[in-house]
Amino acid sequence: MKVEIKKVDSQGRVVLPVSWRRRMKSDEVMVVEESAKVEIFPRDVDLSKYVDSVEVEVDTFEDYHKVRKELRKEK
Repeated sequence: MKVEIKKVDSQGRVVLPVSWRRRMKSDEVMVVEESAKVEIFPRDVDLSKYVDSVEVEVDTFEDYHKVRKELRKEK
């Protein structure tokens, strides 16, 4: 794993190192916010590994707020 410290400008932009950009197959990235961290993934990343990675105990998915509350529970 390689870690680099980068500044965020006044418009919220971060410049990715050229070596990282050269390895990417796309000029788009996905930015994922999760509690205390932000992750950046190349747009061509395979997200199928995350399918069925979360279990939620709700009767119906019609109530978005109930589903969100259940997802945020610490297990």
